[in-house]
This record gives sequence, structure tokens and C-alpha cells, in this order.
Amino acid sequence: MDEPAFPPFHPLDEHNRKLEANVHPPDWQNPTPNGRYNLVVIGAGTAGLVAAAGSAGMGAKVALIERELLGGDCLNVGCVPSKAIIASAHAAAAARDAGRFGVNIPDGVEVDFGAAMERMRQLRADISPHDSAQRFTDLGIDVFLGGGQFTGPNTVEVEGVELQFSKAVIATGARASAPPIEGLDDVDYLTNETIFSLTELPPRLGIVGAGPIGVEMAQTFARFGSEVTLFTGRSGVLPKEDPDAGEIIGSRLKSEGVSILGYGSNLRVSQNEGAGIQCRNRDDDSAGAIEVDKLLIAVGRAPNVGGLGLEEAGVEYDSRTGVKVNDLLQTANKRIYAAGDVCSVYKFTHAADFMARNVIRNALFGGRAKVSELVIPWTTYSSPEVAHVGLTWHELEQRQAEFDVFRIEMESVDRAILEGETDGFVKIHVKKGSDKIVAATIVAKNAGDLISQVSQAMTTGVGLGRIAGTISPYPTQGEAIRKVGDLYSRTRLTPTVAKLFKKWLEWSR
Repeated sequence: MDEPAFPPFHPLDEHNRKLEANVHPPDWQNPTPNGRYNLVVIGAGTAGLVAAAGSAGMGAKVALIERELLGGDCLNVGCVPSKAIIASAHAAAAARDAGRFGVNIPDGVEVDFGAAMERMRQLRADISPHDSAQRFTDLGIDVFLGGGQFTGPNTVEVEGVELQFSKAVIATGARASAPPIEGLDDVDYLTNETIFSLTELPPRLGIVGAGPIGVEMAQTFARFGSEVTLFTGRSGVLPKEDPDAGEIIGSRLKSEGVSILGYGSNLRVSQNEGAGIQCRNRDDDSAGAIEVDKLLIAVGRAPNVGGLGLEEAGVEYDSRTGVKVNDLLQTANKRIYAAGDVCSVYKFTHAADFMARNVIRNALFGGRAKVSELVIPWTTYSSPEVAHVGLTWHELEQRQAEFDVFRIEMESVDRAILEGETDGFVKIHVKKGSDKIVAATIVAKNAGDLISQVSQAMTTGVGLGRIAGTISPYPTQGEAIRKVGDLYSRTRLTPTVAKLFKKWLEWSR
């Protein structure tokens, strides 16, 4: 069964018209195939675009198929629009907080939501030429707009035209998938695919799910002026992260006016006769109903595997977890690979990017690049940010006896103190008895930037001891990582070594 079509551009202003002209031109004419393609790519999100552009750059004959919007979720309904409105929310929060820095704004702060959303649409449209159909055509790629469907082990049909290939890549991504909430089917709710089409600020916004999307949007809309209620599961805020990180973010959200309710699977919703939506705890009617004007479902993703003819191609898949691949990203049909959200637990743009690079090496050059060898960090763009790399928190908990942990609080970092951003920490796990880094969590103002130093160290085999010897400019928040390295170095000073060192100092006077 085909997934639902992408929602139409709204509002259809000059910015969205520009976006549409780039990522799905209404008057686009598909090319006429000419012989077998070295590579056919189905899906033009990050993984598909990287695979297509990289292969064409190597001289391969490439076809790129997209049934909806080039750029995928990241450009259209993900990273780009979300970070644009988060930037506006940061500005509002900074203005409200200016007084503690000695900067007075007498008339207070008023957010023009319509202007903030228009800014987002403009920036998204300005970025879109990079992912446009015309740009990829100019790279020598045959761009086909329409639904691609396998008709055999080495053929794909799009808009009634058959394409033959030597190799293919499935890069169709994933989509929002609502959890089984009582009454949800009868409610007009928002997802990440529709929230960026809002033109008026919801006075009351309910958000289901306290993962990255839920947390980012809860803080953003609260800063815009919405009365936000965040409905979490049993594990609370950011359940996949270090609980200390979730506690810090939860406290910050509450301090900014977000109401956090742990209804979990007990949530029940219903549409009012008017425009509002009622949210109740079905096991505790005494709590009363929480009424919201809009409800955002920010939990659940489903891989786009329907309507692709995967059975005809001999590709195995699961409707919940996606296309099944091996460590080389090959499917059961060794001619066909997959990359990105359609096959990965790491549903991040940068993960899709590097998975696609592996596909190029393996599919076109017979490489053995393994996805398990990729070091993939991730970030939640809240204030403060939460970034992580390496083994997950749950994996670390299950194997905690195997690791040593070193931690520095941001309140001991001078730059964080000077900027009034002391909520947070840097925590690095190393293999017990060594300085080999296996994971790190950073909660800080720019944690997403800071985590790259740890990711690079893990990728290149640099240990925590060598990080201790890396000079950081003073004062910077990056000093926190070096300070964690110092903590490790002090553990190398055993009692015997300390005693000998003390004697040497006495002798050398």
C-alpha cells in the first residue's frame, strides 16, 4: 500500500513557490532513458542525493527517482525549518533574559509568529537550489519525478517507463507515524510534516512525545508565547539519553513555562465541538481534561517501504524496521543497496550522508565499507543542547562494569560561567583501564559543536589521555573536554608514582 502523498505547500506564498519550483517543479518533464544505468537511486532525501551526486561525480550513469520533494524531510519538514524557528525562539529568549546581563528592554518582548515563520520559509527556499531537480540534472543525472517501483531484480518502473540498472539504492526515508492513542483517529493533529505550515501561533499547544522533536518544539513554542503541555512516556524527557541530561532539560522546560505530564500510554484525546482538543489521563479522571488548540504528535517514525515492489526485486523488509541490509548495506538482492532512514536506527541527516558514501564505495567499486564502523553523533537542539556519541545510555548501563567514567560540570568552566550557561556537563566513558573512548554525552550551550571533537577522537583512535594534552583557547566551553582529559590523567598517577614524584621534588630543591 502506498504511503499518503506529501501535504501541499502552505501557504503558497512567494517563498513556497520558489521551494516548489526547485524540489518538485510542476512543469517537470522526465527524461527518456538511454540504456542501462550504473546506478538507479529511489528517493531524493539526503541519502539519495549524496549517492546520486557522488556516483555521477565518479563518472557513473545515474538515474534519480523522487515521487514527492527533492531534499526529503531534512530540507522540507525537518532540520532546516526546525532550526530556523529555533533560532527565532533563541532570539526571543535572549531578549527576555537580557536584564541579567545589564541590558534593559523596557517594553518587553513580543514575538511576531507570522514573521518568524515567513523567515523560515524564505531561508528554506533560499537553501533549496542545492537540492533542486535542475542542479542534479546539471550534474548529469537523469531526474525522474514520480513513484518508482521495482518490476524485477534489475528493473524499475517510473511513470510507465522502465529503467534498467546494474546497481540500485533504496533511499526512500521514513515518515511520521502516530502511536496508538485512544481517540487520535478522530482528531485533527499535527506532525513534523504539517507544523511548519502554521501561520498563526496556537494559544495552547499539546505535544505528545518528549524525544528530540517534542523537546525542541515544546521549548520553541513556549518561547514564542504558546501555553505548552508536553505529554511524556514513563521514562520522562529525552528517554534515550543519559537521565541526567533529561533531568536538566526537563527542569529548563518547566522554568520556561512548559507543563510536563507523564501520561504515557494512558493518554486519551477527543475533538471538542469547537476547535479545541481535550487530553485526558484515562486512568485518572479526577485530573480533569487539558484542553489545547493544536496537538503535535512528535513520536513514532515508519519506514517508507510501501508501493516499491520490493517483493518483485527480492528485497526483504519489515514494515516497522524497514529494508533489511547487511553491514555493507546490501539487501537480499545483492544488486540493490539501501541507505538512510529506510533501513537505519540512526535517523539523522548526517548518518544518511555517510551511509550513502559507503554505498558508493561498495556498489560501484566493490568496497567493503561497513556501516558498523561509522562513528555517529547526534544532537537535540534544545537550550542547553544535548549531544551524544558512541554506545547508547542503555548499552552503557547494561555493561557499566566494563567502563570508567569521567565527568566535568559546566559550572566549573569559566566561559560557561561568564555567559550564564552553567546548566550541563561533559561525561566521557572509556574502556576500563585504558583511555579508549567508547561514548560521550555533552549538555551545554553548543554541545552539538563540542561533540565533534570527541567524535573525531573516536574515529581516529585518539584516547582521552591525548585529549588532555590538547590546548584549548581560554576561555572557551571546549575547555570542558580537556578538563575531562585531565581527570583521566590524574588516575594514572598511582600512589607509588606519586610517592616517587614527591621524593624527586624534594631532591631537586
